[in-house]
Formats: sequence, C-alpha cells, structure tokens
Amino acid sequence: MRSITCLLILLFIVSGSFAQKTANPSAVGWWRGLLHREDGHNIVFNFEWTTDKGKPVWFFRNAAERIRVTDIQLKKDSVIVQMPLFESQFRLKKSANGLTGNWIKGGAVKTQVMPVTASRGGQRFDTGTDAFFDIHGRWSAKFITGDTYSPAIAEFTQHINYVTGTFLNPTGDYRYLEGLVSDDSLKLSCFDGSHAYLFTAKIEDNHTIRKGWFYAGAVHKEEWVAEKNDTATLPSDDAAMYLRPGEEKLHFSFKDLEGKTVSINDERFKNKVVVVQLMGSWCPNCMDETAFLSDYYNRNRQRGIEIVSLAYEYSTDRNRSLKTLKKFQQRFNVQYPMLITGVTVADSLRTEKTLPELTPIKFFPSSVVLDKQGRVRKLDTGFNGPGTGEHYLEYKREFEDTINRLLREN
Repeated sequence: MRSITCLLILLFIVSGSFAQKTANPSAVGWWRGLLHREDGHNIVFNFEWTTDKGKPVWFFRNAAERIRVTDIQLKKDSVIVQMPLFESQFRLKKSANGLTGNWIKGGAVKTQVMPVTASRGGQRFDTGTDAFFDIHGRWSAKFITGDTYSPAIAEFTQHINYVTGTFLNPTGDYRYLEGLVSDDSLKLSCFDGSHAYLFTAKIEDNHTIRKGWFYAGAVHKEEWVAEKNDTATLPSDDAAMYLRPGEEKLHFSFKDLEGKTVSINDERFKNKVVVVQLMGSWCPNCMDETAFLSDYYNRNRQRGIEIVSLAYEYSTDRNRSLKTLKKFQQRFNVQYPMLITGVTVADSLRTEKTLPELTPIKFFPSSVVLDKQGRVRKLDTGFNGPGTGEHYLEYKREFEDTINRLLREN
C-alpha cells in the first residue's frame, strides 16, 4: 500500500511538472507584440495566450479575425511557435519582461528575420486623447513611389477612436487592419504570419488624410494619401488577364501533392464547370480565396463543378513547396486537386511555361472559369476577401451567378 501511495505521489509531481511545461498559467491572457524595424517604426500585433487540454494555444487578432495557432513548443525558457500557414515561425525566450526573440519567414530569395518582443496586455496602441475626426467611410487613396502612384480604396469603420478597415487595390485587399485615431493621428496594423503591416497618417479633416506612411516587413516603406469619396472606384485594365488570339482552351498537366500527374483533359473534368485557381502558399489573399473555394466546392461538387489549383511557389524545390501547400490543404479541408507547377512566382516566364494560352499572369490569386466544353469563359484577377465586408459578399454573388449560369448551359 505504501509503495502504491508513493507511486501516486510521484505521478502527481510528474504530471504537475508536465502541465507547467505545456501551459504556464501566468502566461494566459492578452499579449502585445512588437516586430522591431531598424527605422523604429515597429509593427504592433496582438495575440491571446490560452490553453486547450493543458496545451498552449495562441489566437492572433486582426480586427474580427482570429488565427488559431496550436503548434507551440515550450522547452525550459524557450517558446517556438509555428504559424499554421506560410513559412513563418517565432523563436522566443522567456524573460522578466515577457518574451524576446525573432520572427522568421521564408522568402523567394532570402529568409526574413525580424527581432520581436512581447509583453502582457491586449491594447494595440496607446489610446492617447479623443479623436479629433471621424474617418468612417470610403476613401480614394494613392500609394506613392517616387513619381508614380498606385490607386487604392480605403474603407474604415470608426467607433469613438477605435478603427478597423482595409485597403483595396485592383487585385485584392490588405486584409484585416485594426488601430485607432488619437487627436489627428491614425495608426493601423496587422499580422497574419505573412503580412506584417503598419499604417500611420495625419488627418487634416473629415475629408482629407495626408502624410501617410505604409511600413511592411523589415524595410519596406511607402507614402500614401487619401480623400473621402463615397463613390470611389478602381481601374481594372492594369490587372487584366486575357486569352491570347486564337485560343479558347487551356492545356496543362502537373503533379498533385501525392505525386500523381493531373491533366485538365482528365475524365474528372469533362462535362463539368471548372474553376482553375492560380495561387501560392506564400499569399495571404490566396489563403482567403482557398477558404472560400474549398467551402464552396465541398457544398456544391455534386452539381457538376470541379476546382483545381495551380501553385506558383517561392522555390522549385518540390519538398519545400509540398510542406507549405499541405498546410493549406489540411487547414481548409481542400478536397480538390492542388498541383505544383514547378515554376516560381518570380519567374518572368511563369505564364509561358505553364499557361501559354493566356496573357501574363500579373497577380495572385487569379482564376480562370471553364465551361462544360472546357472553353475559357471568365478570367478574374485578384480576390476581395472577408476583410472587405460588402465587397466580399459581392464577389461571392458574382462567382455563384457565373457558375450557375454555366451549369444551366448544355
């Protein structure tokens, strides 16, 4: 009996020690992180540290978005966090002030490393004083580089001084942004494992934003300005993709994630309406589009619909591409084929090598819709994700209208 009692005590001590390693109760709650840039314009983000069955779980917050992260290793004073998508991770150390370490993200040419610190507290930016202005609504914006500019639309929602919103350009959006207006200053940021953005600006009045700066990652910096405009629109010609003269069908075959060759001429695609998704596992907007397409396919595949994605990755290393694409496949329960083109997104001849029937693929994601005879009926560049609100709903309506119309054709 005494030996059994001792064994139970030992098991209690071991299990208690294990629980401490997997989930430190003092860490639970909201945290504020800083990605440190050399110019001092640090990118702010928030995450909530929780537990699930004794194991640590983080939720990264961007406005209405919550990104759940479960691949977290706690070893003594080390915290290693693998983001669920992209080639992205945190390697951190516990300290008296919180966490310190690096954010590491794979890229097409080199791996990006940014110093990071994090401390307890959920407030993204210091509240400061009340907002002098209300920027709620639609704005015509410009991102300025030297003597050239890129058009965009900014849409903001403001409650007292708390602000959420996004920027839309001809090919997509900047996803979920969160921040505030204090006095005449605007600050917004987001972090999703790929995007690491900070926006700052001065608000001249309820109709004019000036001295705006956009900071992305470790070094990128770009000026921006905006004017209130409820009817602002975006040009589409610069983003457009077309069939080349004399072409009406696509002809491609690539290997899927299991190594099987899949061709658009395979039996599974015959007499079906087919959506060809052009994407990459490095692309946050592709993440949003994949979530939409996977859900749509799983609900509608029995109606005579097929989807196939063509991945243009950072590297021609198949194993590297496979690792990140399988994260997409598992995260969004993708049941349609995901094919690795073997051509990098940075390849200037990516279109000629993969889909020579098309004019250059300029942006990701893009999509091509084929009718039941395999003819190209619609080419769509970009994607307005859920962070764009009504624009996302409009995109879904147009997508479903197109598919329904083609399904009705003989």
